Amino acid sequence: MKDSSVNPHFPAGAAPVKLYRNPKSGHCHRVQLMMSLLGVPYEPVDMDMANGAHKASEYLKISPFGQVPAIDDNGITLSDSNAILTYLVRKYPDGHDWLPAAPEAAAEVQRWLSVAAGEIASGPAAARLAAVFGAKLDRETAKAKAHRLFAVMEPLMQSRPFLAGPAVTIADIAGYSYIAHAPEGGVSLEAYPAIHAWLDRIEALPDFVGMARSPIPSDI
Repeated sequence: MKDSSVNPHFPAGAAPVKLYRNPKSGHCHRVQLMMSLLGVPYEPVDMDMANGAHKASEYLKISPFGQVPAIDDNGITLSDSNAILTYLVRKYPDGHDWLPAAPEAAAEVQRWLSVAAGEIASGPAAARLAAVFGAKLDRETAKAKAHRLFAVMEPLMQSRPFLAGPAVTIADIAGYSYIAHAPEGGVSLEAYPAIHAWLDRIEALPDFVGMARSPIPSDI
């Protein structure tokens, strides 16, 4: 349970937020990382997904699509990782503008949340899902999509420190996990030094927590 430097908006005496997760899921890691950065106490609940824990009737009341992550914040339940990020930064502000209100900045953050749910999910995330979990996906197609995404990101990250501009936002938290772990799906990051530098900046944030590593396949 993360409870050091507790967020001042977290109620005294409240139970830690329950985070229902698979510890090797990038979707789950982005929520864990966000709570750590915000100083929100949390209790990981690792789901036995191999035996269908995510399809149990009680869990479906929390996550109707039977997916992880989901949270239970003292009776407030929510699923979908990007929705949870939005909830957390609004419920537990820490003085940093994780989700800007200005129209242009808000739109840029939303664009990258869409990329996280689109190009990242079908590219590096899908390649890793096939390699690490044995999912029946076309890993070569996913790898090609990842490299197309990184080819777009690389020049952009040469011109700005974070995805949506000069400051870190939830866009970076949503994008980090699967890109940082792309090599586990056979997607090399060697050709993308600006993306590497962006990952380094996120990892240098106070209270950063990483995701469990998996072996890198030989065909990277």
